[in-house]
Amino acid sequence: MSGAGTETPVGCEAAQGGSGSVGKKRDSLGTAGSAHLIIKDLGEIHSRLLDHRPVTQGEIRYFVKEFEEKRGLRELRVLENLKNMIHETNDRTLPKCRELMQDSLEEALQRLQAANDSICRLQQREQERRKVYNDHLTASEKQRLLQWEDFMKEQPQRQAEVDEEHRRAMEKLKKQYAEMEKDLAKFSTF
Repeated sequence: MSGAGTETPVGCEAAQGGSGSVGKKRDSLGTAGSAHLIIKDLGEIHSRLLDHRPVTQGEIRYFVKEFEEKRGLRELRVLENLKNMIHETNDRTLPKCRELMQDSLEEALQRLQAANDSICRLQQREQERRKVYNDHLTASEKQRLLQWEDFMKEQPQRQAEVDEEHRRAMEKLKKQYAEMEKDLAKFSTF
């Protein structure tokens, strides 16, 4: 992969050709050894143009070297600190938090249970009140229906009484007006 591979065929051709004439170079191209050298040169050209692994590996080495030298393993220390913090959190903080949370949750659950019991009692009282009220309302409605029925039964009798009273009042008024007409008739003769 070095530049020596490309120089070798030229040196070989010169060694094979001897005097360096053009005719001998053409003859040397036709031999099996020269074909091998040409294939070798093509392989090196191909690897230099298309194979980027050596360049990539060199860049990677350079990047790692620069990263480690310039940062001075700062990230490693940060990661160590994070790991220590995580272990401390898992070993100390989480159990304390869990214990406090369980204590607080138990107390909150007890309060919620007491509140729930109170609400259930209030609901039962309200339902009992509504039942009493509905029973009273139903009884009052029945009583009013009975009163209405009695009232409606009494209406024809009352109507008859009122009609009779009205008829008597009309007769009384007729008598009064008749007497007044008689009295008027006495005065009109003058």
